[in-house]
Amino acid sequence: MSPSRSSSSSTVGVIMTVDDDPGVSRAVARDLRRRYGESYRIVRAESGESALEALRELKLRGDLVAVILADYRMPQMNGIEFLEQALDVYPGARRVLLTAYADTNAAIDAINVVDLDHYLLKPWDPPEEKLYPVLDDLLEAWRSSDYRPVPATKVIGHRWSARSSDVREFLARNQVPYRWYSTDEPEGQRLLTAAGQDGQRLPVVITPDGTPLVKPEAPDLAAHVGLATTPTADFYDLVVIGGGPAGLGAAVYGASEGLRTVLVERSATGGQAGQSSRIENYLGFPDGVSGGQLTDRARRQATKFGAEILTAREVAGLEINGAARTVRFTDGSAVAAHSVILATGVSYRQLEAPGCTDLTGCGVYYGSALTEAASCQGQDIYIVGGANSAGQAAMYLSRGAKSVTLLVRGPDLAASMSYYLIQQIEDAPNISVRAHTVVESAHGSDHLEQLTLRDTRTGETERVDAQWMFVFIGAAPLTGWLDGTVLRDEHGFILAGPDLTPDGRPPADWELDRPPYHLETNIPGVFVAGDARAESAKRVASAVGEGAMAVMLVHRYLEQS
Repeated sequence: MSPSRSSSSSTVGVIMTVDDDPGVSRAVARDLRRRYGESYRIVRAESGESALEALRELKLRGDLVAVILADYRMPQMNGIEFLEQALDVYPGARRVLLTAYADTNAAIDAINVVDLDHYLLKPWDPPEEKLYPVLDDLLEAWRSSDYRPVPATKVIGHRWSARSSDVREFLARNQVPYRWYSTDEPEGQRLLTAAGQDGQRLPVVITPDGTPLVKPEAPDLAAHVGLATTPTADFYDLVVIGGGPAGLGAAVYGASEGLRTVLVERSATGGQAGQSSRIENYLGFPDGVSGGQLTDRARRQATKFGAEILTAREVAGLEINGAARTVRFTDGSAVAAHSVILATGVSYRQLEAPGCTDLTGCGVYYGSALTEAASCQGQDIYIVGGANSAGQAAMYLSRGAKSVTLLVRGPDLAASMSYYLIQQIEDAPNISVRAHTVVESAHGSDHLEQLTLRDTRTGETERVDAQWMFVFIGAAPLTGWLDGTVLRDEHGFILAGPDLTPDGRPPADWELDRPPYHLETNIPGVFVAGDARAESAKRVASAVGEGAMAVMLVHRYLEQS
């Protein structure tokens, strides 16, 4: 069913109302139109599914949704379930639940589940007293937020262009709205012609101001789409390196506690957690939360408290200059601070099998690569790995895939995957698990076409048709740039606190009369948090906790310096 709409040439945003009762739906839309119709477009839908379809259409057109009002009692998809999915499309829209008096407990629970802004009891008559004051406040909050209308960036590329995939993932993970145009489509060709390009070098990115960028590198792209890449000062109290859960946690607590804080991220905030389609064991989110939602909220929280976030800046070295700790970037510039928190996280290990390197980004992907999920509809998908990240990706991709096959080197999933995910996978009819199986090689010309799989017990091989493979085979720390400064174990993970003093003696060159603090490295004032730390828990909640703890130890260090 197509949602009904009313529009105005002076529209600055959209107000959506969703109710399965046609009479109630029309009444809500009528009251909204009477008060806000001259400034906002009113979109009405009579089911959660049709409302989600309308939201996706609005997103593609670059429209902004200000407020969503959803009835709680709807068949197939209730109001809370709908608002949870609407969050993925329009995280900045204000959310209101319409409830009967008997459902107020459900509305209160929804405050935690979908970050509900308000709930209204039906009936709302008179609207001048019970409806309009609430919406006036929500619209004012929305207008002053970071979700004001922004002209969309356009990306023109090819489905099997590795760099096109990288650019789309970079923009999506940094919450930059963009529209994708394939070179196989007439509109894509028209845009290439307008940009003076023949399509031989892809992707072409057209920025909101109309500037064409050909195969842009991340720093150039970030600067042109409005992401901060340059620090506003030369010296800070705290530099946080890495924008995953640990780094974002450190930025939130550092800035909120009065430290001049700058966070430096080489790609996009969120780290591996930000790529997760659904995190279901994070405290306080009983119905789960997507990595994108969690990351977006944390980033907004950090900037609200005054933290600077620099994107697409890669660090090259750490220097000790008296009391200052200087972080050098690959472009030769630097920023200094009293203290540093290393929250660089880890990256997925590369699959060594022949053919995988050449096909990376062209059917072979590391991590969830959520921007590719829409293209996998009705396809056979292979996922390599047996940990939680692989399981979460399998559940997400199985919604639209014909089949999902998990390739696991070990005998089963029990050794590395949470029990709740194993149960979900066992209950999913289109997910299968192949144990004792590894990828021997990948085949294809311009994109993945087949895989050769090997049984590790018998040595037998099998060649299967495959266009999509997502790889989650363990992680390597991103710490090579610390050679010669910060001590690490044989795998590259950073040593800190008690791990530096196994025999009770401080590390060599330690000049202070106290041992290193719990998360402190062999350099005073330089701390580590999250997955990059040796023997860390490798969980989102523990990473956030370590980020907060590291800030507490930074305060202790600064007080004694």
